[in-house]
Amino acid sequence: MAHHDGAGEPVLLSSDRDGVRTLTLNRPARKNAINPRLWRELRDALRDAADDRDLRALVITGAGGAFCSGADIGTPEQVHPAEKLRRLSDVALALHELAVPTVAKVNGVAVGAGWNLALGCDLVVATPESTFCQIFSKRGLSIDLGGSWLLPKIVGLQQAKRLTLLAETIDAAEAQALNLVTWVVGAEEIDGFVDDLADRLAAGPPRALAQTKALLNQGADTTLPAALMNESRAQIVNFAGTDAAEAYAAFAEKRTPRFTGGWPAKPTRSE
Repeated sequence: MAHHDGAGEPVLLSSDRDGVRTLTLNRPARKNAINPRLWRELRDALRDAADDRDLRALVITGAGGAFCSGADIGTPEQVHPAEKLRRLSDVALALHELAVPTVAKVNGVAVGAGWNLALGCDLVVATPESTFCQIFSKRGLSIDLGGSWLLPKIVGLQQAKRLTLLAETIDAAEAQALNLVTWVVGAEEIDGFVDDLADRLAAGPPRALAQTKALLNQGADTTLPAALMNESRAQIVNFAGTDAAEAYAAFAEKRTPRFTGGWPAKPTRSE
């Protein structure tokens, strides 16, 4: 499936494989800078993903050896700035709220909103050649696309200030040392690595993974008593579904579990 930018090349590519969807930003001539059309396509694709009951994992990547060089500020547009920022907010929120696990496959540069798009994913895989920059201050701008919320949670307040106030470019090794990259793998290996990673996520218990992701996102902003209460509610949902029972059965039978996210575990009474 492809989303076309007028009569030219599609700006967003989408492909599905065994419950895994890969969205590829496809403006390689601009290092996949996100123009107004691509912001809308990305928002719609993420909302579509949220409504797809067969989807088990989502990968976001970029075409042509770059991940994303940020918002395309070279596209003139007669629209109120608030409208421009709403497009960004819609994408950041849709990505954050997506129930399935998300992976950023960072092949090349991730800059500004492009880097924060990657950080909005649950896991980040990069190559040794990948570079990262919170470029906003060099453009006379402040941080956006959720970076002010994401960065301090990942690296702490002081490193977040360093990365944004100075807008330094860092390499993949430093990004990984700061916990901004989950894995660094060779450029020739990254496709296979991410395919395997996405397959493992897709094979997991979908409802339990969705709840764990939500609990971790919420837990960063809550008290321990509230977190424990949320965990209890979530666990009760798991006990009532089919996946926990399937996990026990598979363990007893020494086989790999087949998780479906089914409901309920069994009829509560005979009809």
